[in-house]
Amino acid sequence: MAGPAWAQTGDDPVEFVESQYNNIYIYKRGTQVSMTFGHNKRLYTESVMDTTDTKALPVEYTKFMTAAVAYTKKQDSILQIGLGGGRTSWYLHVHLPDAAIDVAEIDPVVIDLAKKYFAVKEEKNFAPVAMDGRLFLLRNPAKRYDLICIDAYRGPFVPFHLLTKEFYVKVAEHLTEGGIVAQNVEPSTMVFNAAVATMKSVFRQVDFFPAAGNVVLVAYNDAERLSDAELLKRAEALQAKYAFRYPLTDLVKGRREPSNPVKGQILTDDFAPVETLHAIERKNEKWK
Repeated sequence: MAGPAWAQTGDDPVEFVESQYNNIYIYKRGTQVSMTFGHNKRLYTESVMDTTDTKALPVEYTKFMTAAVAYTKKQDSILQIGLGGGRTSWYLHVHLPDAAIDVAEIDPVVIDLAKKYFAVKEEKNFAPVAMDGRLFLLRNPAKRYDLICIDAYRGPFVPFHLLTKEFYVKVAEHLTEGGIVAQNVEPSTMVFNAAVATMKSVFRQVDFFPAAGNVVLVAYNDAERLSDAELLKRAEALQAKYAFRYPLTDLVKGRREPSNPVKGQILTDDFAPVETLHAIERKNEKWK
């Protein structure tokens, strides 16, 4: 999710669809098109694309989602949970055409609109599936991925079942040896602390990439945190190999540590009050 919608005076409403899961608005502003979800009388932008440059990533956090590639030891298989306008997953497909990319998106209407307005196509190694991400994992127990990216929202909320310890255990089971998880989490409420605590209950390491109203969490099971030097070394090798438009060597330098210890309630399938936590505003500056 990019954040509160930029739909305002001057935007051109293109299409509105009420699906089983979302109220979906497509807006156009100049050369940009956005996919926006309505929730509780507010609008939340899910994706933005420049129609004159469909391979660009106009939303800052999506660039940092791709930074997770720098952590990977292989780039053969990727799972994206949550499609939206398909910006991150399509960008990875363009730069890693030999990687088999599965995309699990719960809302088939979102998939249709991504194809209609956001230059997403079904191709070899890229085929979105209309299915909840957690259910996709349950129904594909043998699949393993070098990278799993999670960017699923309903309005301002990450669906609670994609934030629990049981979910992250299932994610970990679907990783190859040395596999990486990246998740976009909105940082301004207590749900962020809970998400970090829960992720840390399953993965040994969790790194932070703040990006203009979002934080990308990168989780992995190395015994030690990757040093800045080692992470940059990996980024340099992969950048030389794949020539990413947004250089991995620049993105990995965005790794930060919270200025205060992150302490939160571990969320489980029996205890995941995500909407309640989201309503409690955090007051302290979090990032150094």
